[in-house]
Amino acid sequence: VIGVVIGKTDVRGFPDRKNIGSERYTFSFTLRDSPTDFINVSSWGTEEYVRSLSESFRVGDCVTIENPLVQTKEAEREEKFNPVTPSRYRLLLSETHSVVKTSSCYQMDTKLLSLLHLPVKDPQDYYSLGDITANGQSLDGRILNVLAAVQSVSE
Repeated sequence: VIGVVIGKTDVRGFPDRKNIGSERYTFSFTLRDSPTDFINVSSWGTEEYVRSLSESFRVGDCVTIENPLVQTKEAEREEKFNPVTPSRYRLLLSETHSVVKTSSCYQMDTKLLSLLHLPVKDPQDYYSLGDITANGQSLDGRILNVLAAVQSVSE
């Protein structure tokens, strides 16, 4: 699978249920290879492996993933912790079988770079800040998608 990384989580550690007293580490990222297709990718393993893999690329980099495990995603659980994707699947990277290679999008395919700037939600599924302000009471308790741009950054 070849695509551009459009989102990434931090590395987290969890107690390992199989080996009491030790930890397993994980991080996830979202990979996009066309305007309509993107998928979540997760990696679990030792701290050294997961940190090294996470530090090997960043959002905006193009990556090639070899030998991932393809799993059907569990919609309820999956979408609680990861971005909602149009795919019915997710990819799992394993220390022993999977390889992630990073390269410049210019070297791979400049069309991948343009995918970074496309929203992942339906353009008709956004609320403006004005709509939220005007209709705040009726939107109470709902999850909303907001499309915004940063106008300035300061201290």
